[in-house]
Amino acid sequence: MTTSTLSTTDHTEGVRRPGRWLALSVLVLAVLLVAVDATVLGLATPFLSEDLEPSGTQLLWIGDVYSFVIAGLLVSMGSLGDRIGRKKLLLIGATAFGAVSVLNAYATSPEMMIVARALLGVAGATLMPSTLALIRNLFHDRRERSLAIGIWGAMASAGAAVGPVVGGFLLEHFWWGSVFLINLPVMAVLVLVGIKLIPESKNPNPGPWDLPSVLLSLVGMIGVVYAVKELASHGLSLDAGLAALAGAAALTAFVRRQLTLPTPLLDMRLFRHRGFSGAVLADLLTILGLSGLVFFLSQFFQLVQGRQPLEAGLAELPAAVGAVTAGLIAGIVARRFSVRSVVAGGLAAVGLSLAVLTTLDQHTGYPLLGAALLVVGVGAGFSFTVTADVILSSVPKEQAGSASAVSETAYELGAALGIAVLGSIVTGVYRGFATPAGVPSGVASAAHESLGGAVEASGGLAPDTATALVSAAQEAFTDGLRIAAGVGAVVLLATAVAAWFLLRGQKLEDGAVEH
Repeated sequence: MTTSTLSTTDHTEGVRRPGRWLALSVLVLAVLLVAVDATVLGLATPFLSEDLEPSGTQLLWIGDVYSFVIAGLLVSMGSLGDRIGRKKLLLIGATAFGAVSVLNAYATSPEMMIVARALLGVAGATLMPSTLALIRNLFHDRRERSLAIGIWGAMASAGAAVGPVVGGFLLEHFWWGSVFLINLPVMAVLVLVGIKLIPESKNPNPGPWDLPSVLLSLVGMIGVVYAVKELASHGLSLDAGLAALAGAAALTAFVRRQLTLPTPLLDMRLFRHRGFSGAVLADLLTILGLSGLVFFLSQFFQLVQGRQPLEAGLAELPAAVGAVTAGLIAGIVARRFSVRSVVAGGLAAVGLSLAVLTTLDQHTGYPLLGAALLVVGVGAGFSFTVTADVILSSVPKEQAGSASAVSETAYELGAALGIAVLGSIVTGVYRGFATPAGVPSGVASAAHESLGGAVEASGGLAPDTATALVSAAQEAFTDGLRIAAGVGAVVLLATAVAAWFLLRGQKLEDGAVEH
């Protein structure tokens, strides 16, 4: 098979091409990589805090600037892939991702770490839309494509499992920067094998790449997300207001510009399709409800319940097992019942599991936590796989990159907003704890920045005072986590209701070859 654009005349050949499953295995390596990178950071946070000594705000930026940048650039990069070739963009992004991972591993200050995470976001933005769009072009049989998307989603979930386990092992034997260096061998395999196996695909008549649209989408996304983050962290302020106005104005100008361009960066007419809009909204709000909680759960396992990094990673495994299993059978279940029942049911299951986590305390037994995480994984696996299928099957093949980018933007924007909003709730509640008597003001200040800071600062105190300080900090952190779980539960249950109505009548196609 040549690396030229797939045409309508070779669809049947594409269905029979034996190399398509091998090509898929290489594509999901990229997804695995991005998922691993997101999850290992949560485990590494206590070690990173001890070494770089970031403030609470800097710690949140380290956690979510990656998602901010990806959210701001995904639509632009998806459109760029449609134009220059998705394979080419994927390989360039993979190489850059590997190189910038080294910069993350050897960061020497919180500021350097934030910049390194932002650059990793730029590279990540080139990877994600390309993978889904290339699947759209590799698999023309709709049932095969559903299975391929299920595998794609399952590998993203497997990354969530592999990340904590591998990260936990590395953190017990090496320094925290090693969790970023695991990207390098994966990237090397992706680039070397991808050059041979992945066929090139792009829009045959893409039109020019509109730079003003790129800038407007970047400014708009980052402005709005930054404003939400500031409002959640510090309440109303001039900075937050100006950022919100600038972001909203840029996004409004972006939408208007897309409606006037003959070949827009993002075809806004895609949103006229109720199924497409419903699937995108479901993805956005689901990740918003989940991500902030998952980011802090690793810290809960380590710093509140005293688990070692590897044990903490293994403790999160049920969520990934559930998601992998559900992702692989989601297409079959959606055809047997209906798209809306699978998506809405999955979201409701996640919402109810988060509601259970509002009963969390420092001594909550693992059986309850493990069961809740398993149900979260199953619900999310069903929902994400089916919505990805709906999004891809709603658009013409030539717009696969743009549609994938919208899907991934919803995912990353949800992650950024989730860490910003739910993370700020946890941080806000945490900072309000009363300092025990006998704690010096300098130590108290460090303890109120983050839970990792409290554990570290308590080292120089008398045993009784240190125990009282850490106990008060752990209780405050758990209180914040409970409230964040409650907010997440409300968001997920409301999203389940919205998905039930928005996805009414939506179906996954039968296993015919598309023409």
